[in-house]
Amino acid sequence: MTDQRRADGASLFAAGAVTLAGLALLVTFVIVVRSGGEPRARADGDTASEVVDLDDGAVADPDIDPTALMTRSAAAMSGVTSVEFRLRRDGAPVFIDQFDEIALDSLRGQFTVPTRAQAELTVTIDDDLTTRIGAIAIDSEVWISNPVTGDFETLPAGYDIDPSRFFDPEDGWQPLIANLRDIELVEIADRGGDRYRVSGIADAADVRNITVDLVRDQDVTVEFWIHPTTALVTAAEFTTTIDGADARWELELDNYGDDFTIVPPENLRG
Repeated sequence: MTDQRRADGASLFAAGAVTLAGLALLVTFVIVVRSGGEPRARADGDTASEVVDLDDGAVADPDIDPTALMTRSAAAMSGVTSVEFRLRRDGAPVFIDQFDEIALDSLRGQFTVPTRAQAELTVTIDDDLTTRIGAIAIDSEVWISNPVTGDFETLPAGYDIDPSRFFDPEDGWQPLIANLRDIELVEIADRGGDRYRVSGIADAADVRNITVDLVRDQDVTVEFWIHPTTALVTAAEFTTTIDGADARWELELDNYGDDFTIVPPENLRG
């Protein structure tokens, strides 16, 4: 790697770090809807969790009311204490920096209540260099790894990266699901077992809120795959149009209730 490429990489990191952090947190909290109240806690103060078996052979009811199902699903998701997620994007590039130089390819991470998350993003820089960036969020503290050095850096105070805003009753994922229009049961699909495939149209304002302004001025049809017994969301897919081209997003969620170790990074550069 040339010195110029190193300098360019460092500059891109500085320019895009805040947006990367926001996006990592966004995807972390996607679909994990909290309808209110405090998380359950053990006597030692740790959040209680119960591992969920999504491969339980549950059989879906073809006559289910899809609107009632979405209401039930939102209630089930409000009790989630931890989840693992994977996001893939293809089609048109989705840039996550103000200079349109860092495009998101995929992301994988874990989340635990109330505000602990970690993720690894795969990004392409300048349509040439593919690299990975780590993100860790604990309470109000956020660390992002530098794509050049690999060391984590603390985002300075004053940036508006508040994980709780994704649970905000006015601006988070909960109102997006609550405001879905034209909800319908598409089919019963085999996606790791029987799943209800439900679609609905999300309002443009709600889409903009939960995509940290990456997607603007468009209603979006979202498809959800929902487990029959637990009503937990196991996948979601949607397509957005950016500069006249389509970007396709696929999100998978599993390992609900697992214990994930999310701690501050050791290789932290002061």
